[in-house]
Amino acid sequence: QVQLVETGGGLVQAGGSLRLSCAASGSTFTNYGMGWFRQAPGKQREFVASISSSGGRTAYADSVKGRFTISRDNAKNTVHLQMSGLKAEDTAVYYCAARRGVMSVFQSMYDNWGQGTQVTVSS
Repeated sequence: QVQLVETGGGLVQAGGSLRLSCAASGSTFTNYGMGWFRQAPGKQREFVASISSSGGRTAYADSVKGRFTISRDNAKNTVHLQMSGLKAEDTAVYYCAARRGVMSVFQSMYDNWGQGTQVTVSS
């Protein structure tokens, strides 16, 4: 099992930027594909981005492609989500997730989750 703690959420104006971080502990970080998901009020949790264990492959939801960038620092056991060009519809609780092996865009494939961090974009 790996423990995950997200930080970096907050309130930002539309068009602004935020960088989310997820610190992992308790297991070998390089064994895990990582993902970011989000849940807006009244909506189901949805995929945002994922990254392979080496960092060599990434995937993005169409809604964030070109605006968000996922990265990881395996030396520091962290994964980041750089968000720019933020829109009101990006307002959500953002969750970091980990799964042993290959990355996935499907939240059902992840069995380790952080507590979430709130991102609010004001228009």
